[in-house]
Amino acid sequence: MSKLEKLVEDLSALSVLEAAELSKLLEDKWGVSAAAPVAVAAVGGPAAPVEAVEEQTEFTVVLTDGGDKKINVIKEIRSIRTDLGLKEAKDLVEGAPQNVKENISKQEAADIKKKLEDAGAKVEVK
Repeated sequence: MSKLEKLVEDLSALSVLEAAELSKLLEDKWGVSAAAPVAVAAVGGPAAPVEAVEEQTEFTVVLTDGGDKKINVIKEIRSIRTDLGLKEAKDLVEGAPQNVKENISKQEAADIKKKLEDAGAKVEVK
């Protein structure tokens, strides 16, 4: 058995507390900070592939309910969606749940949500 195989066997036999203590001792000895993969290797667990979680960059504002003050909500829809006429905005509000605006930034989605909620609507950002 080679030195490395022996070392792997010895590290695999360590308890979690012993592995944590070993990690701290190595940090002190080498003057470094152990990252999570080092702790996993010290415990002897299999290294699971780490998938990068992509942060969502495009959002959709969904009108879930027009609320009691539909006229105010229709006015806000028309100010947000200048391409809609009065009838189209009314149909959008009355046909809830409907997408108000798609593929927009997080900030723009938050602004639209606030405007519509202030007008009396119920809104979700997806």
